[in-house]
Amino acid sequence: MSIDPADIAVEESASKGRYVYRDGDGHEAEMTLSKAGAGLIIIDHTEVPAAFRGQGVGLALVSRAVADARAAGKQILPLCPFARAQFDRHPEWNDVLRQRKEA
Repeated sequence: MSIDPADIAVEESASKGRYVYRDGDGHEAEMTLSKAGAGLIIIDHTEVPAAFRGQGVGLALVSRAVADARAAGKQILPLCPFARAQFDRHPEWNDVLRQRKEA
């Protein structure tokens, strides 16, 4: 299954947002985020229902966020384990990756 980025809706408020993919059967996959200042997006949760598993929907959500961050000159801090794993698999996204600072 190939997801057209245009089929992913972006819902935003001043401090939060989410990327959402819906099919015609009412299934919904989402990736939520928080905005930390003008230049940083924190991906905090990804949820893909069983109906979409193994079809690349989660990857499409993260890919869309990466493209949007690039276009806006922002960085992404992937706190969500799924999003973090996708960044680990895609070193070509390192230009938008903000590493977590160790204390």
